[in-house]
Amino acid sequence: MIEFQHVSKKYGTTKALADVSLTIESGTIYGFVGANGAGKSTAFSILATLIPVSSGDILVNGKSVTYEAHAVRAMIGYMPDFFGVYDQLKVEEYLDFYGSAYQLSEAVRAKKITELLSLVRLTEKRFEYVDDLSRGMKQRLCLARTLIHNPDILILDEPASGLDPRARVEMRDILKDLKRLGKTICISSHILPELAEICDEIGVLHAGRLIASGNIAEIEAQLQGEKWVTVSVVEDEGSALAFFANLPQVANATQQGDAISFVFTGDEYAQAAVLKQAIEAGIRVSALEVQKKNLEDVFMVITKEVAQRESQNI
Repeated sequence: MIEFQHVSKKYGTTKALADVSLTIESGTIYGFVGANGAGKSTAFSILATLIPVSSGDILVNGKSVTYEAHAVRAMIGYMPDFFGVYDQLKVEEYLDFYGSAYQLSEAVRAKKITELLSLVRLTEKRFEYVDDLSRGMKQRLCLARTLIHNPDILILDEPASGLDPRARVEMRDILKDLKRLGKTICISSHILPELAEICDEIGVLHAGRLIASGNIAEIEAQLQGEKWVTVSVVEDEGSALAFFANLPQVANATQQGDAISFVFTGDEYAQAAVLKQAIEAGIRVSALEVQKKNLEDVFMVITKEVAQRESQNI
């Protein structure tokens, strides 16, 4: 289990993380999503014991990253968003080097290398030079390196960054295999649908703050009552915008030409009632289009609302 306990990190006057608290259960895949600069890499660097917290703490299976860093490092495998490879080493030599760094015996290293290359689909590349691998293969090799000491917890910072669609699918399948092996996986991305495919839970980071966190299934179920609605009107678009914007079931109402778009919370009956109210109010509705929100839409709405609240508080 991983527990973030009111974690904050400052660089001078810049707050990279602000009072982040969450619990990640063992054996699950937890995804951090956020735009570049949201604080994902900072959170992972603290979890990996690479940088200290400014306040708060993280417990990894009960061990503090601040006071028991050595014990934490034995339990984790960290794959940064940018990692180095050694051009003059072959794939087998590369993994053997890292295995020796963890003080694994030669016999154990040989066995682990064979197992890991099979896991990451690189068995046939065992004797090729690292520099000759494709980007996707290098990413998988780095994942194998991360697993060389058999850690319980994996910290993967944007592991699919820069990969083509096929390589992304291969990486996703490998992560599912690792979950079946009982690994706890923390993964970050700025692409929410990418995480939704594999994660049990996600957390949305924005400007260093955790603004949403929860089970994927629960979030998707919650969204069934939220839809994007576009209403086309004839004349007096300003009055139509004001009408819809003031309804309690409506959020983020905007106007573009003769169309009023907004997020609507409610079922078909509530939708019909609102349409009836609009007509009774003299709004000439010519068309109505409804589209359920997906997780990408959620991310955009959540971060937009937070940004608007922050601007109002300045």
